[in-house]
Amino acid sequence: MKNRIYLGFLGLLCCLILQNNPSQAQQVPDPKIYEALKWRSIGPFRGGRADAVTGVSGSDHTYYFGSTGGGVWKTVDSGITWKPVSDGYFGGSIGAVAVSQSDTSVVYAGGGEYTVRGNVSFGYGVWKSKDAGKSWERAGLDKSRFVARLKIHPTNPEVVYAAVLGDIFKPNEERGVYKSTDGGANWDKVLFVSDIAGAIDLVLDPNDPETLYATTWELKRTPYSLESGGPGSKMFKSTDGGKTWEDLTKKEGFPTGVLGIMGIDVSPLNSNKVFAIIENENGGVFVSEDAGETWTKTNEDRNLRQRAWYYSRIFADPQDEETVYVLNVSYHKSTDGGKTFTSANAPHGDHHDLWIDPNNNQRMVIADDGGAQVSEDGGKTWSTYYNQPTAQFYRVITDNSFPYRIYGAQQDNSTLRIRHRKDGMGGISESDWEESAGGESGWLAPDPDNNDIVYGGSYGGLLIRLDHDKGIARNVNVWPDNPMGHGAEGMKYRFQWNFPIFFSPHDSDLIYTASNQLHRSTNEGQSWEVVSPDLTRNDRSKLGPSGGPITKDNTSVEYYATIFTAAESPLKKGVIWAGSDDGLVHVTTDNGVTWNNVTPKDMPEWLQINSIEASPYDAGEAYFAATGYKSGNYEPYLYKTKDYGKTWTKITSGIDPEHFTRVIRVDPVKKGMLYAGTETGMYYSKDDGASWHSLQMNLPIVPITDLAVKDNNLIAATQGRSFWIIDDLTVLHQVEPGIENKNLHLFKPQDSYRIDGVSRKSNTEGTNRAGGVLVYYFLKEKPKDELKIEFLDSRNNVLRTFSTKGYLGDTLKVKAGSNEFNWNLRVEDAEGFDGLIMWAGSLRGPAVVPGDYKVKMTLDGETQVQDFKVLADPRYGTSQADLEKQFEFLMKVNRKLTETHQTIKLIRQYREALDSLETKPANLEQIKAEMKSIEEELYQTKNSSRQDPLNFPIRLNNKLAHLNNVVGSGDYPPTYQSEQVRGEITELIDVQLAKFKKLEQEQISKVLNIDEMRTKLDIKK
Repeated sequence: MKNRIYLGFLGLLCCLILQNNPSQAQQVPDPKIYEALKWRSIGPFRGGRADAVTGVSGSDHTYYFGSTGGGVWKTVDSGITWKPVSDGYFGGSIGAVAVSQSDTSVVYAGGGEYTVRGNVSFGYGVWKSKDAGKSWERAGLDKSRFVARLKIHPTNPEVVYAAVLGDIFKPNEERGVYKSTDGGANWDKVLFVSDIAGAIDLVLDPNDPETLYATTWELKRTPYSLESGGPGSKMFKSTDGGKTWEDLTKKEGFPTGVLGIMGIDVSPLNSNKVFAIIENENGGVFVSEDAGETWTKTNEDRNLRQRAWYYSRIFADPQDEETVYVLNVSYHKSTDGGKTFTSANAPHGDHHDLWIDPNNNQRMVIADDGGAQVSEDGGKTWSTYYNQPTAQFYRVITDNSFPYRIYGAQQDNSTLRIRHRKDGMGGISESDWEESAGGESGWLAPDPDNNDIVYGGSYGGLLIRLDHDKGIARNVNVWPDNPMGHGAEGMKYRFQWNFPIFFSPHDSDLIYTASNQLHRSTNEGQSWEVVSPDLTRNDRSKLGPSGGPITKDNTSVEYYATIFTAAESPLKKGVIWAGSDDGLVHVTTDNGVTWNNVTPKDMPEWLQINSIEASPYDAGEAYFAATGYKSGNYEPYLYKTKDYGKTWTKITSGIDPEHFTRVIRVDPVKKGMLYAGTETGMYYSKDDGASWHSLQMNLPIVPITDLAVKDNNLIAATQGRSFWIIDDLTVLHQVEPGIENKNLHLFKPQDSYRIDGVSRKSNTEGTNRAGGVLVYYFLKEKPKDELKIEFLDSRNNVLRTFSTKGYLGDTLKVKAGSNEFNWNLRVEDAEGFDGLIMWAGSLRGPAVVPGDYKVKMTLDGETQVQDFKVLADPRYGTSQADLEKQFEFLMKVNRKLTETHQTIKLIRQYREALDSLETKPANLEQIKAEMKSIEEELYQTKNSSRQDPLNFPIRLNNKLAHLNNVVGSGDYPPTYQSEQVRGEITELIDVQLAKFKKLEQEQISKVLNIDEMRTKLDIKK
């Protein structure tokens, strides 16, 4: 069953809305009109956090991992490349993945990460694949939210157990250990402790699958705190397949007092040996030699149990009873039964899961904050994580460079900036991005006047000014008082993990940042002015230390009562909006002198105002997106005002009731066009938010954390799949109901830059944008006769032609429905011939000069025409006149190469015809000798392999074609010397062409029908 859950669900929801509201149906464009429009994965290919890994016994190169936000991934080459296998079915965070030992085609995945840090995301229940990840079906526990472990019976893949942490944001009954005996069709809750304690670890005794161990964890995460531990944290054992359970926490040697998170494992070589890592005031590594009856603490090193809630996994080696691994910031290995440990790191660090091949303990896969890495030598070496586009980004912003760069802070890594497109043949790789200012959690703000100067933040109030050009950085914190380890109650200014940083759209010297108050600087952070009072609720009861009751965790991610988002009107200086993480919205219209609390009256208290957007159309207009998910409220909250916040309208119609909203953005070109990113999907509105419709298309199910609109592109920052982009929003601007009933609809192409680029998908690089112009069109049916696409200049001269009937050996492929066509802005290539070999020479036609152009589309006699502009590449600054000189030069080369190669083809055809004559003319050998001499002057006929030109000197055609490379490189006029060389080579070619024409007319024409033979080659006199 291909139950493509959320893509299909959104479509169904849209249909239901339309059925219930026929008048609205007239306003909704059918998505099939624009389905050729796609999201493009930019990357970076640098892995984000992963919680779950497994290998496949008996398949030495196959592994799976579950990413945080980005679904399930698979490798069949030991981690050289990874592919997403859950796309189109489900996505989101994955907390567990398991492969059946008895049937390795059966794979289970459970949603929801158990590394419950500040940006934690839930999942969508349990899913099952019967064909090794090719397709998936639902397997129950739909509302489990967080599945921490899945264990499959070793001989029956239909028997599966799930450790369900449940909804960590509120009390719920879906917690505990579940068992299914029918492959996930039905589940029985076999262990339940309380509505605030869920199951966190689960292991089946490898020697007796009826014996299970489980640990439960009392956990609570709020918007302002994380609490790990309590009476519900326990360890259990069952010897009857989960029917009954024994509490092991009261056994001899088990630590007393408050317990927190616990990891557990059983040695496959000795069922009596049980290992545990326990969070407790006197916690550490514990070992039982009698299957849980008694316990001995063997190690209490804090390196193994620091920040316990984020780690606390332990693994017994399958081939050595005394070897055990504990995961933490480093991973730790003991060879003496857990007494002493040595530390190591996979390529990233912060380790969360480990799988060791039961038959080969040198083969393993590890999950960490950089994704998944494979080792085949027991951890001595690991595969890379620079091949997984699973980065988690908090925010996205663009600069004004060309091609513009995208900026973001990657969780568990650095900030970076990355080109949204590039020249050339390759994808978007590491050479196209670099680290930038700030740290893993911050906003970024490139200087509008100099994009190489970037301000970036991070936790602890860190604010860095980085000069990329000079390679220097300066710390310009508003208040450089290191808060680490302290709660928010004692902070002079409360800076959240993800505090705002942005430039004024009216003054490029003015930069803002925000704590619980708004700050601004006009001297690059040398000094900061406070320009607001406390714009939060400032509830002191929510400003205490985070963590506990065992282990504190004060990193500022839980600092509360802060300004979480802010923006200044792009139309009116001094109109500034601010939204707090405790549910307040304020605005000033006098540059911060006075502030008004304009929080919507009907909005629930304590929502986090996650993003705020000042309208580009009206200074009194603004929009915001709010979330309440950390309080267990998953509803979407989008609001707009047109009167500076005096009144607000909630605008969420059409958004799934559990797709909580993270961001809203306004299209700066198309008034009324809005975009919204949610935890589970993308939406757009064409009526200023009155109704919303899916914009998911090919975008994976992943949290959308931020959006940016730039040059008619829509860029999405995701929490688990890096950056994605739609390259042509003008199609969405133009779509209207009724187009699906037309035989042909040609969309007006967006103006396109004169830049090369090839778009191809890769498993290791981001997808580049194709160079040239993208043309979108809709066909009600496939052509009955012909679809022809022609590109014309402003004088209506045809520059390129493409046809479904074929044209110059190139056949246009189309389908009924939405289509995309890419013209690379180049005229026809020069003509070649079979077997042509050249060195550093090109037949490529030149790119057209900037100016006005048309695309003409003819379907079975019906014609439509749309105008578009070709724009100059601003990196060059070359004048129009000089670009026209370049084009004219290359066209001369192009035409002369075609003439030269047509002559060579004629020579070869004449030679073959002459040799086949029954009656040979007396001067046959003389004619053939002259043709041979001409051909060898024009082309090196000895070439038969690509490297032959190194041995046999190139001839005139290759020398001329080389100028195509030289002058066609970049956007520059031809140099004087290039003109001279072209002239000399052309003269020499013309001498040979003249010889040939004389020979053709005076001798060859007397024995052959040259007009007929020219016609066969489509060569005019």
